[in-house]
Amino acid sequence: MFKNAFILFGFLCVTPLFNSAQINSKKAEAKKAAIVASNPQPYIIYNSEGEMESFNRIVEAALEADVVLFGELHDNPMIHWLQLILTEELDIEGQDLVLGAEMFETDDQLPLNEYLSGVINLSKLEGNTRVWPNFKTDYLPLVDYAKDNDHKFIATNVPRRYASFVYYNGLDTLDYLSDEAKSYLPPLPIAYDGNLGCYLEMLEMSGGHVGDNLPKSQAIKDACMAHNILINLPSNGVFIHYNGAFHSQNKEGIAWYLLNEKPDLKIMTIDATEQEFINELEQERMGIADFIIVTPSSLTKTH
Repeated sequence: MFKNAFILFGFLCVTPLFNSAQINSKKAEAKKAAIVASNPQPYIIYNSEGEMESFNRIVEAALEADVVLFGELHDNPMIHWLQLILTEELDIEGQDLVLGAEMFETDDQLPLNEYLSGVINLSKLEGNTRVWPNFKTDYLPLVDYAKDNDHKFIATNVPRRYASFVYYNGLDTLDYLSDEAKSYLPPLPIAYDGNLGCYLEMLEMSGGHVGDNLPKSQAIKDACMAHNILINLPSNGVFIHYNGAFHSQNKEGIAWYLLNEKPDLKIMTIDATEQEFINELEQERMGIADFIIVTPSSLTKTH
């Protein structure tokens, strides 16, 4: 009897201490949450309807897709960091992962492959490809992730000389190029829908003074990127593609060409944008992608 009474007394003594520890822990967590909330936010993620989402939701949706089109702002450091983090999260056991980017052109593929396999070093890669000015800060981490983890990295974009050729001569004239030149292009003839919003917007931005060849020179890039995604699509996994936001907004551009060839393809789109205030998605960005990452317009730039 005395033993049971002693146990009960001990329990009654410990219970208030346990409850007090719980309360203190909750207070500490609340304090941490308040501090985090008071810090400047580098980004907020929204879904297509303007509702806030977590980064984990992007990962979940991306793992269910065949292709992820990550539309970026080329000089935004936060977006580039999130590209790398998402790539790491998609690299899971039992699934293939292929990386690809607008920032490499199809005739860059050989030296890019040689860098990935260790045949050439970084300086040789830079000397034999047309790397962008922000390559080392923004794209090399992605290339090196592919290199270190034995993943393919696909140079998807059309060589810029052929985009320029289309600008001056039109899409139909591509057929006059040599067979060697055509090996860097998607199959001819190139489908083109001039009524797509992205191409109409280009014409409007130009003031209508340049003619249809301006959006057609954009279309050859979109078609080429889509083609190289499709021919390198993993049978069990995800192809993540890094491109300028304009190339995949509203599931046009690259996405239109992908779906034109493979209507059942599961495509997830991410768009990046900047706003002065990021706590609410601006109306004009609604529906532009499956997920929209908003960063402050005051965020410092990489170049």
